[in-house]
Amino acid sequence: MILVVSYPGEEHTDDVVSRLERAGREVVRIDLADFPAASGLSCTWEPGAPDAYRVHTPQGEVDLARARAGWWRRVRAHTLDPLVRDPDAVAFALSETNEAVSGMLDALGCPWMNPREADAAAHHKPLQWAVARQVGLTLPRTLVTTRPDDARAFIAELGVGKVVFKAFIAILEAWRETRLVEAQDLEQLDSVRFAPVIFQEYVPGVDLRIIAVGGKLYTAELDAQDTSYPVDMRMVIGEAKVRPAELPRALEDRLLALQRRLGLVYGAIDMRRTPDGEYVFFEVNPAGQWMFAQERTGLPISQAVADHLAVMADAGAREVVRR
Repeated sequence: MILVVSYPGEEHTDDVVSRLERAGREVVRIDLADFPAASGLSCTWEPGAPDAYRVHTPQGEVDLARARAGWWRRVRAHTLDPLVRDPDAVAFALSETNEAVSGMLDALGCPWMNPREADAAAHHKPLQWAVARQVGLTLPRTLVTTRPDDARAFIAELGVGKVVFKAFIAILEAWRETRLVEAQDLEQLDSVRFAPVIFQEYVPGVDLRIIAVGGKLYTAELDAQDTSYPVDMRMVIGEAKVRPAELPRALEDRLLALQRRLGLVYGAIDMRRTPDGEYVFFEVNPAGQWMFAQERTGLPISQAVADHLAVMADAGAREVVRR
């Protein structure tokens, strides 16, 4: 059995799950938002009996102890019964639910794409950048700060129009594109003290979305230089010129080393190739999207993810037999 932890309607998950099921694989999908309001769980440890981790799904009760591989992708927060209203009770119920569900998943002992702890740590960009430099990747000049004077000095040194500012993570409640620092933004720099801001040297060139699945890389080149918003290719995917691309072998080795150091099986890596051929690393998203690149290039990324999960499940089954 392959366990998928994601939410309904996530198109990447839907595509991969359908491929696994067509290949005859048993897939059980759970949504963390169902616990505890819509889905029950019972975990038991009994003398002389195997550990059991039973959850209720739309298909019926399933013992997650049968999972031979897990896929952790774009999860949602737990939700409570609306009868639980007192703030202290809400905090307590959510904390208890997280302890039970997280512990249950971590106890399964199967291989994961990605391991949950590694996935959580790798979402932190300062860690990514530190490891990226250690494996030999090139980064743009970068400042993370809550000090307005440091922000002013960084911008003054590089020049207005040559620095971008961006958010650490894209959240639905407050999504923000990457923006160039313009003259009018200088008046707002005092607001940096309210929350950390990423400032980076603007790097012109062609964007690369590199999908790492296990030890393989699938690269799409997204040329947004002549679009209406070349600063952030996410804003102009439909305008960009998209095609498959090849990376230098030495760069591939460094990217795979980054994945290993971060403990990631899957990652969506963003880089930019400058006009003089330098490759600059921006970030790796442990749950990044690939469908937009797959649809425009024909790169078989969904199938690669499905195949790797199947390989992981087979390896997990062999490990159970050896025990």
